[in-house]
Amino acid sequence: MEIKQLVESIVRELVYTLEAEAVRQQPKVLYVFGDSTAHEAYSDHFILLNIHGIRHDMLLLDGETSGWLGKHKIESGGPGKVIAVDEYAPAPLELPLEYDGIVIPEIDLDNAARSALGIRGTVMSEIIFASLTLNRFVLVGEDVPGLKKADRRTLKTLTLTQPYANLFDSHKRQMASLGVVFAPREKLAEQAASMCGGLSVSGGERPHSRTAEDSLTFNGRLVTEQWVRQQLRTNGSWNRLSVGKGTILSPLAKDLLKEKGIAVHDADER
Repeated sequence: MEIKQLVESIVRELVYTLEAEAVRQQPKVLYVFGDSTAHEAYSDHFILLNIHGIRHDMLLLDGETSGWLGKHKIESGGPGKVIAVDEYAPAPLELPLEYDGIVIPEIDLDNAARSALGIRGTVMSEIIFASLTLNRFVLVGEDVPGLKKADRRTLKTLTLTQPYANLFDSHKRQMASLGVVFAPREKLAEQAASMCGGLSVSGGERPHSRTAEDSLTFNGRLVTEQWVRQQLRTNGSWNRLSVGKGTILSPLAKDLLKEKGIAVHDADER
């Protein structure tokens, strides 16, 4: 009986390990929310990500957790994960290591200013800094008021004054110059799926496709080093990459393409 239980235990552990390894091969994004109820409005996003074969976690920031970093660290919470704020959890700076990209549906003036100027000190600004440094994409909602939900509730107003709104727009432009991508909040999941690249989507379409034996077409917004390496592994030999108008190639992706002798062409070229 003991031997049988031992064998069953070993088999279960092996199966779990194999399943976990398979899951790790899937792209994963982190959604960062300013409070613990904001995610409820994005349930359709998570369904769409699942359809695209993309896993997601959620980081819910409330109260002091969303502001100044204290002596505690913070863990990502979401499907299959539990929020943990203790000395054993990874620091905000470490979180992007586990993800292909970060999605921030709503950013406020304070965090936008910090991110634009490279000033760290809040959970959100730390995550943005680390993500851009690691060449992970950062996707932020563009149609936001610039005021935190708590500030709107306290000040009884929904928008910034025009001078502050102008300052907020200036910070967003600076963030964009650093590599942050802005998109309408309702389109964030679609944009995230596109930026992950190489994923099956509804209707049988794909963010990339083979146009010839030695050519690959990318239909997303951002070509990352991770995406290039993934295509080299899964699509064999190819020496030409066609991209659409407005597609961005990260510096590391450019270096890798150059190293592999892969030429980049505009998909609209005849």
